[in-house]
Amino acid sequence: MAKLYYYYSAMNAGKSTTLLQSAYNYEERGMKTFLLTAALDDRYQQGSITSRIGIQADAELFTQATDLLALIKTHHNQEKIGCVLVDESQFLTKEQVYQLSEVVDRLKIPVLAFGIRTDFKGELFPGSEALLAWSDKLIELKTICHCGSKATMVIRVDGNGNAIREGTQVEIGGNDRYISVCRKHFKAAIKD
Repeated sequence: MAKLYYYYSAMNAGKSTTLLQSAYNYEERGMKTFLLTAALDDRYQQGSITSRIGIQADAELFTQATDLLALIKTHHNQEKIGCVLVDESQFLTKEQVYQLSEVVDRLKIPVLAFGIRTDFKGELFPGSEALLAWSDKLIELKTICHCGSKATMVIRVDGNGNAIREGTQVEIGGNDRYISVCRKHFKAAIKD
């Protein structure tokens, strides 16, 4: 039975690596996968899902205007899709998460979405909020804070490593801009 899965974490927990491993497992068994990633994430090569450990795969880009159900249905009609895998799923809209639930319910294709749960202010991303509400199964991927505790939050930092408390929700960056921390260190970093 197809389900909608949401794999979530702070940054640097291996979300893209896990996604690529899942895609490999499906392909190894002769099942076609359909990979999607956010067009606005331009840290690496656009149209590619890239892990920090150096593995990568080509992917279709989505924007907030992309009708994911129509896109997936078109590809599925051309060649049967065994699984849809979505990287950077925090950038999905609520409507797109609904569309992915339709892929599961109507097309009977499993969907595995991977993303960050909260932003640098500790607030849910719209895509994450919808996935937490609509997914059949929630899977937390874990990483650690510098203190050794489980990291559940991210802080945005400036060029000197100082925490940034204000700004737009989305600012693309990697280890140079974001640090995964536990709640205790998150609260200490954002304290006025």
